[in-house]
Amino acid sequence: MKFVDLSIPLGVGTPAWPTYEPLQIKYFKRLAPNGANGQIITHSNHLGTHLDGEIHFYTPGKDIASLTLDFLTGPAAIVDLSDVCGDYDIYTSKMVEDRVDVHEGDILIIHTGYHRYGWDQPRADEIRYMVKHPGPDREFAEWCKAKKLKWLAVDCGSADHPMNTIIRQWMPRQAAEAETHFQRKYGQGLAGVFTDDKYQLMHIELFPYGIIHAECLGGDIDLLLNQRVDVGCFPWRFVDGESCIARIVAYVDDERYAELMAKKASQALTKHGDCICQRPQL
Repeated sequence: MKFVDLSIPLGVGTPAWPTYEPLQIKYFKRLAPNGANGQIITHSNHLGTHLDGEIHFYTPGKDIASLTLDFLTGPAAIVDLSDVCGDYDIYTSKMVEDRVDVHEGDILIIHTGYHRYGWDQPRADEIRYMVKHPGPDREFAEWCKAKKLKWLAVDCGSADHPMNTIIRQWMPRQAAEAETHFQRKYGQGLAGVFTDDKYQLMHIELFPYGIIHAECLGGDIDLLLNQRVDVGCFPWRFVDGESCIARIVAYVDDERYAELMAKKASQALTKHGDCICQRPQL
């Protein structure tokens, strides 16, 4: 058994979700004269590849430490929606089921292709990564509940559409772009599509059902698109943690791993050794 990393690199340049505390590091001791290097770090929980826990939005929910390893690991479907979703678009359950077989109780990983704008990629664009990525409407959330998904994950800043979060107020120029796009593509504006009762629905409406999600995946995810694979998410055993930085990996057998690594060897890589996302831009 081998592992394929689906996590992005974590450093001081990794953007946290807008307004959240970024990673800060300082040395409090050095080899000379202390005999060892030691660091202090501060950060929010919503930084890099991370798992949003139930109590992030649901007061009586589980903390991160209460999530069992059986829950955090299991069969997954990794779906590529980059061919049908561009800036500000809405994705649907049909788009997912047209591309990959999703079983009841699965983990679902959504590849929007927007990790190509992550801080570790040659086309890094923090605003596009956090503010312009596609996202779902309530239809998709209801489908997640009907499928009884374990948890889901995305390769961009949020599992919610950015214009269905407070970002819509924080980024008025981008909100105006999205408004024009929605009027043209969906026949109504942001307020008509994302009504107040839908606000941040992927968090508020799913967490009470235990369907939480991870955000900001990447790594070598492009090697596994539209495939089924076993996946594990490994946050800290974090008592009272509302969310947590995590390492997320796919498990593959040795033969499949050799094939994937041969494919990777033919591709350009980031400075951190991950595949450079080559998904088409719509």
